[in-house]
Amino acid sequence: EKLHVSEPSNAYDFGQIINAVNTNKDKAACADLLTMIDPKKLPVLLSNKLEGEIFLIFIQSLECYIVGKDPGLVYQHLFYLSKAERFKVVLALLSKKEKDQVQQLFEVLSETQKHQCSQYSAKDLESLKQVYEL
Repeated sequence: EKLHVSEPSNAYDFGQIINAVNTNKDKAACADLLTMIDPKKLPVLLSNKLEGEIFLIFIQSLECYIVGKDPGLVYQHLFYLSKAERFKVVLALLSKKEKDQVQQLFEVLSETQKHQCSQYSAKDLESLKQVYEL
């Protein structure tokens, strides 16, 4: 059964929801959460709690549930995720397979960018790929 998520009002609430989402590996609930929150708030909501598992469920949720509907939102989340505390640490600890998942999401965004009028340019995407060390 899918978790019911509501918009978190602070970093503590967000942490509680993310832990539940992560424990259940509930990508659909994670996607709901990411759809609810303003990407600009992501670094504040994550505080210093970004971990590899959380990073990956974000990536998988964005790819499975959101990129097909709202690639602009995915770009925004990826952009602000890269501003989160511990982002570089988490990135450094990703395995090759995990890095490939991130690469795959960027490829979908790149394809979408070519075929639709989008909120990000190919240049924006390239810059962000470098931040993700792809």
